Amino acid sequence: MIGVPDRYTVIGNPIAHSKSPEIHARFAAQTGQELTYERVLAPLDGFARTVRDLIVQGVKGANVTLPFKLEAYALADSLTERAKAAGAVNTLSFEGGIIGGDNTDGAGLVRDIVVNAGVSIKGKSVLLLGAGGAARGVLLPILNEHPVEIVIANRTVGKAAELAAQFSNRGPVTSSSFEALQRRFDIVINATSASLADDVPPIAPLVVGGNAFAYDMMYGKAPTVFMRFAEQHGARVRDGLGMLVEQAAESFFIWRGVRPDTAPVYADLRAKL
Repeated sequence: MIGVPDRYTVIGNPIAHSKSPEIHARFAAQTGQELTYERVLAPLDGFARTVRDLIVQGVKGANVTLPFKLEAYALADSLTERAKAAGAVNTLSFEGGIIGGDNTDGAGLVRDIVVNAGVSIKGKSVLLLGAGGAARGVLLPILNEHPVEIVIANRTVGKAAELAAQFSNRGPVTSSSFEALQRRFDIVINATSASLADDVPPIAPLVVGGNAFAYDMMYGKAPTVFMRFAEQHGARVRDGLGMLVEQAAESFFIWRGVRPDTAPVYADLRAKL
């Protein structure tokens, strides 16, 4: 008798745009894992109910995307350290009646920067633009790479200061306004949504000058406006497509105990943009 493949899903609203099923199908084929992975549209007021229905159906795990990452955090029975630090969950595991919550965004970002781009974070000055959920989600994994400093800059300085204070006991984290940034950083990470509006955070060109490494968590067919700004002023640039693939690989590893080769999956997705 042929066994029934394990089931996994990605839950969001909207969800039709998600590339996760394609990514995980590629990972499964590559590693010989028997599984299926599908999109699930949850009602905006029905995330917890949707998750419990999936558990009853025998689903083994789920990725969680907007707008449900905070609800996934609240729903989890157990949380990893990085999920607690992020205050949000993007990976759920269902084992033995326990809902486990993890966050792989920061691990995906760090792996894309350090491994794929070949840029070490250790001993570097890091500027994190934005103080929302995307920024919070990656702070602990970046700190675990031992930068010499992380400066969080945001339009609302108080929000940046609050986030910096929450992580100050974990490493050298401070806050700033955009306007007060008047020096170069080794690594500049755009965790704002400005690129979606074809806008750039109001930072001085010298911030990304001198062969800095500028990373935009957003991605698209063409370089984002932030990437174009940074490159124009001397920075090396990279977008967030690799982060998307790497955070998915981290989820796959959590569920299956196997780490897929991300390079061919990244190349395929890039070609299809």
